[in-house]
Amino acid sequence: MRKGKILPVSVFLSCCSLTAFASSHVTSADNFGKNVVVAATKVNTAKVLGTQQSSGDVKVTGTIVDNAGDPVIGATIRVKDSQHGTTTDLDGKFEIMTHKGATLIVSYIGMNTEEVKVSGDAPLNITLKAEAHQIEEVVVTALGIKRSEKALSYNVQKVGGENLTTVKNPNFMNSLSGKVAGVNINASSAGMGGAARVVMRGPKSITRSNQALYVIDGVPINNTSQGEISGGAFSSQPGSEGIADINPEDIESISVLSGPAAAALYGSAAAQGVIMITTKKGKEGKVSVTVSNSTQFANPFIMPEFQNSYVNRAGDVKSWGAKTPSVYGNYEPKDFFNTGTNVQNNVALTAGTDKNQTYISVGTTNAKGIIPNNSYDRYNFAFRNTTTFLHDKMTFDFNFNYIKEHDKNLTAQGQYFNPLTAVYLFPRGESFDAVRTYELYDVTRGINVQNWNFGDALSMQNPYWVANRMVRSNNRSRYMISASLKYKISTGWTLWVVCVGTMQEQSRKTSVTLQQPTSLLTQSMVSMVMTR
Repeated sequence: MRKGKILPVSVFLSCCSLTAFASSHVTSADNFGKNVVVAATKVNTAKVLGTQQSSGDVKVTGTIVDNAGDPVIGATIRVKDSQHGTTTDLDGKFEIMTHKGATLIVSYIGMNTEEVKVSGDAPLNITLKAEAHQIEEVVVTALGIKRSEKALSYNVQKVGGENLTTVKNPNFMNSLSGKVAGVNINASSAGMGGAARVVMRGPKSITRSNQALYVIDGVPINNTSQGEISGGAFSSQPGSEGIADINPEDIESISVLSGPAAAALYGSAAAQGVIMITTKKGKEGKVSVTVSNSTQFANPFIMPEFQNSYVNRAGDVKSWGAKTPSVYGNYEPKDFFNTGTNVQNNVALTAGTDKNQTYISVGTTNAKGIIPNNSYDRYNFAFRNTTTFLHDKMTFDFNFNYIKEHDKNLTAQGQYFNPLTAVYLFPRGESFDAVRTYELYDVTRGINVQNWNFGDALSMQNPYWVANRMVRSNNRSRYMISASLKYKISTGWTLWVVCVGTMQEQSRKTSVTLQQPTSLLTQSMVSMVMTR
């Protein structure tokens, strides 16, 4: 029993047009005789499509079926290097006029296109094969070794680099928030450039850090975070973290690995999970230059509700006095904040041949927070070259990154080094404009002193004094160099030699003390592994 098939719309319309064409000739045939009727009903599809006949042409017939032997309805048959063509009918059959030696191109949606040469007038039997595109997901595991996602015995979640660059953040880890299941990413409230806390689902440690391990191109890196908040009311101003130095435009993809498999690959340091970052490489083909810009503005979205009905008593900092309007008008703490900006520019160049590929990028990040005098500046330079030689058996991959980073005046979360304490608790019966001049010159002492006359200066200070005179800044220069040599010994076996070195120079400056710059080799590793 022949299986039924759904008639494609194109074939249905063609058949309807052919029927209407024939019917019109049948109507006129009543006046001119049956010979005209016969001629009209024998009009073939090739004539309907406008195929021109000439002397020496032959009539080619045939049938088109699929792998199961069922007729392919509506397949297109076209003579190569011409516009002459036809389509198959309900039985998969076709007729077309062409010359001997011509080539017929047979195509159908979802099937491979076939080319058939006409050698005579013998019927053609053509079988079209299904067109299958199987995309195999590949993830990067330890030391940059690629594995098929289906071959892994553990769960790996992959995020493309485009998810990081749609809405850019000075710390790209904040862009992953809500995009990976089972991963909790808390952005810092310290301001632009603050560290992010990344905690994955699973057992946690009471005494050790629960932060995930970061791996770049298969190599673990040291992520020194200065965003830890401790000390309660006496907590100092935080800083940024090492992973925030990475330029999101240089990231190809991110894979998130959690559970015992992470610890099996990277040891106890990965007990809380691994975030594997794969950076971009050069591509074979013409030289390509990509220029991108991202500009964002920030303002306080929701402010706490404050009362302006009661003012303070004379000489008192608390607003628990009489219920009367202030002579200076309503106080709006929102006026203290600035409009934050985040401007990121990047230029990337990629070029290469089948033997050598190069990738170069330069990126800048200049951000200012909503807190006065809070800023974050980062400059990235990346170079990567991949070369194959010895008949493509050996591959050398070299990667160099230089990062220059400066963050200033991130907001502390305690009572001190935090201007928001005084902004929110400012006496409602006083003039806030008077304290915008945050320092006055003391003739007796010969120095500038804080302009603040409300309460204990140790527990609540002029917010502009805190923002401009109690400043902590960090300067960091970071060099990351990695090289890998891969040799294919035989089919399925590969020998890897990986060399990695990271050097970081950092200095921290506060309004009181200056720490000397320190240069440290944070990581150096040479490893050899054979994989299959």
